[in-house]
Order: sequence, then structure tokens, then C-alpha cells
Amino acid sequence: MSIIEDIKLQYRTGGISNKMIYWNIAVFLLSFVFYDFRTGIFNFPDWLAISSQPDAILSYPWTILTYAFFHQGFLHLFFNMMVLNFTSRLFLTFFNQKQYLGLYILSAIFSGIVFVLSFYILDKVSIMVGASGAIMALLVATTTYQPLMEIRLLLIGNVKLWHITAVILLLDLMQIQLDNTGGHIAHLSGAFFGFLYIKLLQSGTDLSKIISRVIDFFYNLSSKKKSTPFKKVHVNKSKVSKTVSSKIVNKDKTQQQIDEILDKISQSGYDSLTKEEKEFLFKAGR
Repeated sequence: MSIIEDIKLQYRTGGISNKMIYWNIAVFLLSFVFYDFRTGIFNFPDWLAISSQPDAILSYPWTILTYAFFHQGFLHLFFNMMVLNFTSRLFLTFFNQKQYLGLYILSAIFSGIVFVLSFYILDKVSIMVGASGAIMALLVATTTYQPLMEIRLLLIGNVKLWHITAVILLLDLMQIQLDNTGGHIAHLSGAFFGFLYIKLLQSGTDLSKIISRVIDFFYNLSSKKKSTPFKKVHVNKSKVSKTVSSKIVNKDKTQQQIDEILDKISQSGYDSLTKEEKEFLFKAGR
């Protein structure tokens, strides 16, 4: 199995958090068309990065979300994806993938709006990219729901989750006027949204359903376009029954093998699979 096929397999079998990391990496690679090799920086246009100028937002409203998938450099991407992987595992311990995606998107939008309003009030002009606001929302949401959860850190030992979150938030507050003001505003606004999301969820309101409904609407819309008119076909049931039953048996065996491999991944990770199991899962996913 080639490296490309291995990546495809991990993408197909991985959960929403794996896909989110892959999406961020893919967008980062594509964004090199905006990289200035002379200055060593990315020159993102106003129709991708979020601008603090209201006119730009009105002209390119989609930037309140697209900015969250772009990064200013490799280190920016690397550290964000490291923290995203960490926070995703924590969040998905207690919540489902639809809630994860909904919170990620809504918090990114909220952080973007707060950034624009803050810089407008401060009379500053800037652009912003990065997934930090959404990542902080996932972290604070999990902390709000399970603050006493113990996390084992290398060289430190076991600490409470709220200790980690408190340190990160304190650092953001301390640095907000020193450097990367827009980024720190996005972090704190994302953190607030994560806290708000859990409090509303505990009172019976799941904000992530907004995103789920939007996705379902467009999915159903595309499904209707692809659907074909139903045609009534008469068949000889006596001839088909044996063929159908044999196909069901074969499908059940294949599905059983897939389920066993997926259970192995969930318990020991993808790397624990043998070469034959990876190839089988890849072929089954086609």
C-alpha cells in the first residue's frame, strides 16, 4: 500500500477530528499560492482572511469562517494542530461528532465577529487567520463540562483539566496588549463561546443543531438532484431469493470483518493494524 493510499484510508476511517486536521493541512498547502518567498510571509487576500474593516466583511461575508482554516506559517499550523488533536480527544470523550463540528464552526464564526467589532472599536486595521478561536472553544467547553478531569503531562504528572485551561487563558489575558492582539481576542472569545455552549446545552439547548440542520438541508438538496425516477420492475422471486440470500451472507461476513478491524483501531490505534488488514479496509472503502 502506497503512502497516498495509506493517508486516504486514515482519512476515511478516522473521525471528524482527524478530518478537521487533514482539512487544515490541505488548505495550508493550497495557501502557498499566496506566499511571498522574498519576504517569507503569506499575503492573504481580503476574500479569504477576515479583515477588521466592516466594508470587507460586507463584500466577503464568508471570510468569518474561511479565515479559521488558514495559517500564517508552518509553526502556526503545527502548534494549532497539536492542540486541536489534544482538545478533540477530550471533547469527543463526552460529546458526539455533530456537536464537535457544530461547535467548531459556530465558535470560529463568533470569534471572527468579535475580532471585527473589537478592532473597529479600537480603530485598528488588520486581518486575521487561524483556528485558535475554535480550538479554545473545544477546550473550554470540555473544561466547563468536566473541570476535574485528570490529564497526565510529561515531566509534570497528573493535573486537573481546569488548571491547564486556566493557565492558557491567563497567558492570553497577559499578552493581549503586547503582541498579536487580534489572535488573543479570538482565543478569549472562542473560550467564552465554548463556556456558553455547554451552559446552554445543560439547560436543554444544543446550538450545534444549527449547523447540523444546515448541512442536512444541503445534503438532502443534492440527494434529490441525484435521485432517479422509480421504475416498477417485475421479477421472478423464486429465482432471485437464492442469489439475494448469498449476497447478504457475503455482505455480513465482510461487514463483520470491517467491524472487527474498526474495533481494533479504536482500542489500539490505526498503527496496530497489519498490512493485510489495512489493504482490506482500503478496498472495502472503495
